[in-house]
Amino acid sequence: MKFLRKTSPFYTLALFYIIVSFILRIVLLFHPITQTSFLFIDTIKIFVLGLLSDFFVFVVGSAFLWLYLIFISNSKYQKPYGYIIFGLLVSLLIYVKFFNTILNEYGGVLPEIGFTFIAIKTTLFGLLLFLPKYRDTFRYWLFSFVIFLFVVILLQNAISEFFFWNEFGVKYNFIAVDYLVYTNEVIGNIMQSYPVIPLFSTLFIVAGLVTYFIVKKSENYIENIPTIAEKIKITGMHFALIVISLFLIPFLSNKENSDNIFANELEANGIYKFYKAFMNSELNYFKFYKTLPEKEAYGLLNSQIPSSISGTTLRDIKSVAAENHKNVVLITIESYSAEFLKMYGNEQKITPFLDSLASKSLVFSNLYAVGNRTVRGLEAVTLSLPPTAGESVIKRVDNKEKFSTGSVFKQKGYTVKYLYGGDAYFDNMQDFFGGNGYEIIDKKTFKPNEITFQNIWGVCDEDMYNKAITEMNSEFKENKPFFNHIMTVSNHRPFTYPNDKIDIPGDAKSREGGVKYTDFAMKEFFNKAKKQPWFANTVFVILADHCASSSGKTELPIDKYRIPAMVYSPGFIAPKHYTNLMSQIDVMPTVFGLLNFNYKSKFFGQDVLKSDYKPRALIATYQNLGLIKDTILTIISPKQKVKQLQLTLIPNPKVANEFQLFYEQKPIAKPRLDLEKETISYYQTASDILKKKKYQK
Repeated sequence: MKFLRKTSPFYTLALFYIIVSFILRIVLLFHPITQTSFLFIDTIKIFVLGLLSDFFVFVVGSAFLWLYLIFISNSKYQKPYGYIIFGLLVSLLIYVKFFNTILNEYGGVLPEIGFTFIAIKTTLFGLLLFLPKYRDTFRYWLFSFVIFLFVVILLQNAISEFFFWNEFGVKYNFIAVDYLVYTNEVIGNIMQSYPVIPLFSTLFIVAGLVTYFIVKKSENYIENIPTIAEKIKITGMHFALIVISLFLIPFLSNKENSDNIFANELEANGIYKFYKAFMNSELNYFKFYKTLPEKEAYGLLNSQIPSSISGTTLRDIKSVAAENHKNVVLITIESYSAEFLKMYGNEQKITPFLDSLASKSLVFSNLYAVGNRTVRGLEAVTLSLPPTAGESVIKRVDNKEKFSTGSVFKQKGYTVKYLYGGDAYFDNMQDFFGGNGYEIIDKKTFKPNEITFQNIWGVCDEDMYNKAITEMNSEFKENKPFFNHIMTVSNHRPFTYPNDKIDIPGDAKSREGGVKYTDFAMKEFFNKAKKQPWFANTVFVILADHCASSSGKTELPIDKYRIPAMVYSPGFIAPKHYTNLMSQIDVMPTVFGLLNFNYKSKFFGQDVLKSDYKPRALIATYQNLGLIKDTILTIISPKQKVKQLQLTLIPNPKVANEFQLFYEQKPIAKPRLDLEKETISYYQTASDILKKKKYQK
């Protein structure tokens, strides 16, 4: 009995969480949005299996509490151990403050967060070490603060689940994950939509009262700190429960199999649903978005994609000229907005090489990225697929053996490679590209002498391009055409790069420096490429993966999706400006058209140089899905919402008409039902095709 009392912090918090979860289920059960009746067996499952699931989820989450409690002791403050530990903490603090660490490499606020955390830890340890008379008092308040944090988190989660149910009628899904990505927008929405001050004031008052009772019930843990033997027992018990929980949590989740959707949602544990949404990265289009009858949706799609077979995107692409199997090098530039280039009005002179290259290239001057994350850009140029709700296909489980840019090149006898200066494990690139037949060249394949500079994201662009030239020289010797897709990394926070390359220091960590160095590295690449035997027989496709920023005053600020894109192949493709509206998903089908490829296509993207192409662009976040057409932006969102905005140009007199970036977005006076249906047709059919595995190669 005495030993069990030592586990009181765990079981008192667990009891509190189960009580909160029980009350939450009652509230949601009788919520107006829960418009259904429940069978007796469903009700039993909601409360019995649901509360069991809550307990096991708490066991896993309480590992953080175990980590705190297990290190509470007096022995670590005894001489000489206490002074040694304090010295190490001070040394670590000095190192983080004055030396270049991995936190500095990443940049942003991470260095400050890391320094603050270590400073607090060092200060608290010093107080407990040098003021032994007050050690028990300090420890009591620290213990109370930790319990208070757990109580606040558990209550805050319950409140969040309530508001999420109030909005969508479900426990957490990928929209909740999306809210973490767009923190600024979400916080702004919450501030405007709810009485935040009274809500959080009440939350902290209730949390304080609950903490008082829990601390009173469990303070024996710090009054009589468990011995090492008792801590080993506690650890063994906790570890055993975690192992059991990791087995039973998914088992109980699989029991959420009622025909009543509300019953399944109420039975589910919200935290585990959030975890599953994060890992599975999908958002059920048919559950949350406005839909059309399937036949109508595909009919509208087929009217937009010429020559496609009814009910699919499948079609025969035929050329009147002979196929041209030139090498193709696709360069997707990290975070490169159109507004960085001179032709779009930039006066900073940070892209001199690309500005020059554009005058010798086929420039797509009115092209929009599909999203605002790298994986969306990679998905667009690889799969030519609209950005479906949730996470990119690249990060989903079902991401292999797709009909892709690479699969078309392979049909034509090309060597197909993906080259990335970082670790391709990041963003699931290795799994995706490897699973779709690409050979992967990433940082792991670099020899030590091939790396002159690297940061947290990988080697600098110059090193990547040098590696690419080595690979292409090797491929040239095989007497086969090659397709190499290169993804750059240098134009990414922390924007560090080798010094003495451009007139902005490499350690200045400025975005302008990142942009200018990226441009410089590309110039060096082309200077070297021109000297290679394969250059004259190669088509270079250059575009951004997404813009540098995605935030704006509207759900989809279109200037934050406009990216530079061009095709360069001297002697083969004449310099020209293509000014029609187009999407990132159209780039590679257009390149295939330039090469006169004959193939069966499943791409949603089209050859924009064909006379039957109908200009439009698709842009999206994880949940707001948009179509730009006829100077109208149509947005479909969860809860079957549709919004249409008139795009009115805000002219910049210094910029040519085709390079104008900024538009005022205001709700249209008279809804365009035809554009609403067309928008739905694109996203509904793309979701349906992926769901039914009809986009395989």
